[in-house]
Amino acid sequence: MSITVPSTTPATTSLLTPGRQALDSALFQLDQAADQLGLDDGLRSMLSTPRRSLTVAVPVRREDGRMDVVQGFRVQHNITRGPAKGGIRFHPSTDIHEVTALAMWMTWKCALVGIPYGGAKGGVAVDPASLTPRELERVTRRYVNEILPIIGPEKDIPAPDVGTDEQTMAWIMDTYSVNAGYPVPGVVTGKPMTLGGSLGRAGATSRGVQIAALKALPGSPEGRTVAIQGFGKVGALAARYLADAGCRVVAVSDVTGAVVDLSGLDVDGLRAWVEETGGVYGYRHADALSHADLLELDVDILVPAALEGVITEENAPRIRARLIVEGANGPTTPEADRILADAGTTVVPDILANAGGVIVSYLEWVQNMQAYSWSAGEVEVKLRDLMEHSYDAVAALSAERGITLRQAAHVIGVGRVAEAHRMRGLYP
Repeated sequence: MSITVPSTTPATTSLLTPGRQALDSALFQLDQAADQLGLDDGLRSMLSTPRRSLTVAVPVRREDGRMDVVQGFRVQHNITRGPAKGGIRFHPSTDIHEVTALAMWMTWKCALVGIPYGGAKGGVAVDPASLTPRELERVTRRYVNEILPIIGPEKDIPAPDVGTDEQTMAWIMDTYSVNAGYPVPGVVTGKPMTLGGSLGRAGATSRGVQIAALKALPGSPEGRTVAIQGFGKVGALAARYLADAGCRVVAVSDVTGAVVDLSGLDVDGLRAWVEETGGVYGYRHADALSHADLLELDVDILVPAALEGVITEENAPRIRARLIVEGANGPTTPEADRILADAGTTVVPDILANAGGVIVSYLEWVQNMQAYSWSAGEVEVKLRDLMEHSYDAVAALSAERGITLRQAAHVIGVGRVAEAHRMRGLYP
């Protein structure tokens, strides 16, 4: 199959923030899809402009009496196909550009896998590790109080992301419910089971990564080597699921360092080590490795599962993995995409590969709205059906048009949103 990638790329310089670079990448990918679809300038402008962007000040009362103020954001990119949906991340580098890019990708992701949501994203520019549990709860509740007017089970449904978890979602649900005067479990997904969470939600993104990897991998997974960049909520379980399928996980990394064992890591042993020590660094049964070297290992599958912008024009020529499955959002820049395509590397894009999380979030929301619950097996079947059907549609369009999987995924996702705009019309 011949691959065609337009030579035009967004202007990126070392002066741009990671968030601005992510937004440039998202806009470039939109332009590629719009070219394929023949969209006019007006529709392109509508699709590239967020429906609603909110920046708020979040005061933090410290345990010693000091008060800090951090910034919080919530962007609703598009709600043409349904209520907005997207995670909330707590990370010191979070800014409005990053949140806007992530919201845009979520719009295309939801449309691609056929669930009736638009895209949103939220964030607070804070390091959760620097906060005590009580401070973290205060930050969460104050942030939610500031964005309260624009969220709700029929308006915008947050979920966990980098630096947040089911406890964060429990605080958000409680804050919203107290203001409403009654329990509203459907205001967030990724909640604890006791508050209306769904079976299968915790590992849904990782399960989706595994499903996408096995669909894209030619032949049997038995013995295929895997490197995972980002051994966190997504990467650690993706390692477990890929190992269960017969793959050999040989290297992983997190913020503390990277480790490698070419004979295969003991994934469960490594997860226990991380639970005990806080990171993969110093794991006794593997050798140390640099973060850069992990990305360039000669492996069958590379799973970038941390933050955006890690595969770049600079390191892409040295990447030797035959298959890249994007567990993170936006880990590959457009410049790197072109280099990888020219080298014949298959990249399963983020809006397809990591869609398992939003699929099961949707299933959780449906259960909440109906006051009903499905078994873990039923959730697994629904997740697998949607992931496999979406992958098959993307692969078929990629082969038909001679374009990359990323371009095909965006053509489908953007095309469905554009068609929804056309059908609804413009009011007034």
